Amino acid sequence: MKHAVAALLLSCAAAAGANDGIGTVGAGGIVFGKTDAIAMKKEVLNVGHDWITVDYEFLNESGADVEETIIFPLPAYPAGRLVVDTYFGQPAGFTVTVDGKPVRTRTEVRALLNDIDVTAQLKRVGLSEAQIAYGAVFDDQAKVAPLSAQQIRQLEKLNLFGARNRGEASPQWDVQINYVWQQTFPSNRIVRVHHAYRPFTGTGPGEWAMNSDVKKDYCMDATFLAGWQRLAKNAKREFDPVPAVTVAYILKTGNTWKNGIEDFTLNIVKSRPDELVSLCFPGTFKKTDAKTLQVKLRNFRPTRDLAVYFGNVGVGTANPGELPRLNR
Repeated sequence: MKHAVAALLLSCAAAAGANDGIGTVGAGGIVFGKTDAIAMKKEVLNVGHDWITVDYEFLNESGADVEETIIFPLPAYPAGRLVVDTYFGQPAGFTVTVDGKPVRTRTEVRALLNDIDVTAQLKRVGLSEAQIAYGAVFDDQAKVAPLSAQQIRQLEKLNLFGARNRGEASPQWDVQINYVWQQTFPSNRIVRVHHAYRPFTGTGPGEWAMNSDVKKDYCMDATFLAGWQRLAKNAKREFDPVPAVTVAYILKTGNTWKNGIEDFTLNIVKSRPDELVSLCFPGTFKKTDAKTLQVKLRNFRPTRDLAVYFGNVGVGTANPGELPRLNR
């Protein structure tokens, strides 16, 4: 039995101006296309601004073993030059274990133009995976053969090469690199999956940017705003007086499992007690210790993805990314 896969989704927002927030890369949980065989019996999600860990328990409730292709897509990045900086890379320290054993992953490279897969077209023109993945953005970081004049002419005819966003002529496609592995779910046996990584974070807004949209996006209540304003008033710096980061996590993928997420626990973990936290989320959080806020839900079917605002944080928490690996 095989199902379509849309697994471990990540998304990437465009970069914004200083103090107003740069794009936050959100990671999501393991998910198949839509399965009536496998249930997510339990998920425990621990979210901090410098690390995320997730533990799942899956149960194949059918009468036969099910083999699935699991995918961890990295956020897409443009292959060509842009006039502004953009994201590329991978979450730091990404690890996956199944029933306590590390899992070896391989990579797949996809090229997208306006969300349409154009990988096959590029390969017909003779581009290697390295040429597809490491375009003009990387320059000397990746040693790949330059496109030939004939290849460029062919790509121009396909509208896959040219000027973009007032930049110089370069590849037009976006690159999606996926970590992939095969997973067998034995019939009527719990499979435990754990993954951990350091997430990419967005910068929180400075005082002038704490507008109604920010307050709405993170459901900032009167208590949170009073604490934030007290810190802002006492700050010595003129700009960004309350250092902050935002972390995103895609939750709606949990709806593709047989019964959604049957037993869900979310722990929001601060790095120190005096951090401020705000987010939009159902249920009532309780404080389990000086740094942890916890909520538990049964038969959870998320209607929105998770976005967490951490205020009054230390510096140096952002993950700048690294060159994507093309291991086979």
